[in-house]
Amino acid sequence: MKNPPAAQAASNRAYWLKTLHQWHWISSALCLIGMLLFAFTGITLNHAADIAAAPQVQQKVVQLPAELQTALAPKDDEPDNAVLPPDVHRWLADALDVALPDTTAEWSPEEIYLSLPRPGGDAWLRIERESGSVEYERTDRGWISYLNDLHKGRHTGLAWKWFLDIFSVACLVFCITGLFILKFHATSRPTTWPMVGAGLVIPLLLVILFIH
Repeated sequence: MKNPPAAQAASNRAYWLKTLHQWHWISSALCLIGMLLFAFTGITLNHAADIAAAPQVQQKVVQLPAELQTALAPKDDEPDNAVLPPDVHRWLADALDVALPDTTAEWSPEEIYLSLPRPGGDAWLRIERESGSVEYERTDRGWISYLNDLHKGRHTGLAWKWFLDIFSVACLVFCITGLFILKFHATSRPTTWPMVGAGLVIPLLLVILFIH
């Protein structure tokens, strides 16, 4: 015997509501810590000018060995941008006690300059080609600045960019399933759609009236 239409509709409603709730709680669990981080850093970014920071600067000076200095001697056909030779790269990482990425440096006849941007600060390395003197400087602007740069994905590398993409997809699933759950409960909660509408109208009015 077939189920009557009302019973079938109730069964379908229960199935979809259960499925939506399952996707909703899974996506909310995945997003929880990330949402707390991004909500907090949204506040700190909005008040960045009001948050005092005392950057800490670390400087180091070392001297390249003669054989490595010879490897960096100017050549007529050298490019303007190239990675450091492997031997020089390894020696600098050990001598300066820093993790140097395999990024391109700017080469000129007088010096080699390597920019080392990082979340929450900055760093750079300069090699004088004639003397072999190496100067390294690192600036740390504190953990608030570090978290702000994580929020923006600034100088965070490929792995963090992938995390941001996956996190964003999880947030979309969380919001969309939440919207459908609201739809299921809207008949018994008359304020549902006015509240959803307010969430759209309020920021829209702020943009129209106060942002130019």
